[in-house]
Amino acid sequence: MAGHSHSANIKFRKDRVDSARGKLFSKLAREIMSAAKEGGGDPSANLRLRYGIDRARAASMPRDNIERAVKKGCGDLDGDQFEEILYEGYGVGGVAVLLEALTDNRNRTAPELRRVFEKRGGNLAANGAVAWMFERKGLFIVEREGALGEDEMMEVVLEVDAEDLLASEPVYEIRSAPDQFHRVAKALEDKGVVFAEAKLAWIPSNTVEVADADKAASVLRLMQDLEDHDDVQAVSANYDIPDALMSEIGG
Repeated sequence: MAGHSHSANIKFRKDRVDSARGKLFSKLAREIMSAAKEGGGDPSANLRLRYGIDRARAASMPRDNIERAVKKGCGDLDGDQFEEILYEGYGVGGVAVLLEALTDNRNRTAPELRRVFEKRGGNLAANGAVAWMFERKGLFIVEREGALGEDEMMEVVLEVDAEDLLASEPVYEIRSAPDQFHRVAKALEDKGVVFAEAKLAWIPSNTVEVADADKAASVLRLMQDLEDHDDVQAVSANYDIPDALMSEIGG
């Protein structure tokens, strides 16, 4: 009679957790390397690097790994050379997708991403196909719990000359022009605003409503598959799934 191996199940779950943690650490290390390469290895003078290190620490990434990534980015240690590439594509229903990737081999990455798109009913597109549908913005995410009320937060946003404030549950989104990202970040911090996340992001100019359950599920699976790819650092898309449908499909 076959027995139920509890220890085998524990090992399987641990292996999956370790694999997910390793993938996360790899993405965080690449972001730190890229930030250090772009703006230098001093977090006090390089906000992108500082926020990358903050995210790595929040994920319990070992200090040695963080320091090694900074040194690789600054050229103080040998390592793989990564290039930043923007990939564009479509999901089902004409949803536009923009991918920020860091890869050491573009000849590997593009075919892999093409297969991911095709698996979910979409396609990898040519350069310029969808990028025009997005705007580059500074994006600051603030947890509403324990933060200022909406009116007070709007006053702060106006005072620091940011572009916009979007209030939803459970966060505020503050947006700025990309070339004002560092200035607005410092001004907000000086006002005591604490970020859950701060980054440059691609924001869709308009959205496409996806009201069909099967198509919505396909879009969400595509987003997850793309985010899981080792070379993909960020995924932006212009879909709008109604809240009721999102709850129905468990998104």
